[in-house]
Amino acid sequence: MEETKKVFEEVRPTHVIHLAAKVGGLFMNMRHKVEMYRENAAINDNVMECCRVYGVKKLVSCLSTCIFPDKTTYPIDETMVHNGPPHTSNEGYAMAKRMIDTLNHCYKDQYGCNFTSVIPTNIYGPHDNYNLEDSHVLPGLTHKCYLAKMKNEPLTVMGTGKPLRQFIYSRDLAKLMIWVLRNYEETEPVILSVGEEEEISIRDAVESICEAMDFKNELIFDTTKADGQFKKTASNKKLKGLYPDFKFTPYKQAIKETVDWFVANYDTCRK
Repeated sequence: MEETKKVFEEVRPTHVIHLAAKVGGLFMNMRHKVEMYRENAAINDNVMECCRVYGVKKLVSCLSTCIFPDKTTYPIDETMVHNGPPHTSNEGYAMAKRMIDTLNHCYKDQYGCNFTSVIPTNIYGPHDNYNLEDSHVLPGLTHKCYLAKMKNEPLTVMGTGKPLRQFIYSRDLAKLMIWVLRNYEETEPVILSVGEEEEISIRDAVESICEAMDFKNELIFDTTKADGQFKKTASNKKLKGLYPDFKFTPYKQAIKETVDWFVANYDTCRK
C-alpha cells in the first residue's frame, strides 16, 4: 500500500484506468491459484482505496471474461457475473477480479465514488507478454510459431484446438477504454468485445498466426494437455447499444500487424 500511496502522492491523478495485475495463461493460473488470488486482491485493494483517499473523479478497472460462472447459458452478459462459481482452472484470479465489481458498488454506496469496470475478451497485440510459460494464448502461440519456424520444426500446440474464444485487438481496446473513461457513467460493468459471430476456435487462431508468419511446417495438437474452459461466448449488445458506430479492426489484419511487430521486435520484446 505504501508504494501505491507514493505514486498517488506524486501524480495526484484525477482519473485512473486500473490495469495493474498479476496475469498469466491457463497453465500459470492452474499452478498458482493462491498467488493469483492474493496478489491480485492486494493490488486491487491498494488501487481502489487510494482512488478514494486521493479523491479520484473516476476509476475504470479491467476485469476478464474468466470471472463469469463456468456453468451458464450463452452468450454471457453483464448481468451474469455473480451467478455461480468460475471455472476451476483459474478460480483464484477470477474471484479476485470479480470482487472489483463488488467493491465498485460498495464504494459507490458508502462513499459516492465513481468507480466502474470493463470486461474485455481475450486481448492480443503489440507490446504483449510473449513468455512461453506465462503468456496468454495468442502471444504464446505467436512466440512458439516463430521458434518453430526458426528451427524448421513442427509447431506443437497444447490441447485439442477445439475451445472457442473471442479476441479483441489491443489497439481497439485502448480506444474503447478511453471512451468508457469519458462517456460511460454506470457502476455496472460493460463487456468490450467483438460480436458473438466472430468467435473462433484455438485451431483457427493458430492457423491465422501460421499464415501471418508464413509458417508451413506441420501443426500438432497435444491432446494430453488441458483445454481449459471450452467457451466463454460474450454478448457485446450493451456496448453496441451505447457506441453503435465503433469499428473493430478486422481480425486477420490485426493478427498480421501483431505478428509483424513481434518479429521486428523479437530481441527486445517481453518474453
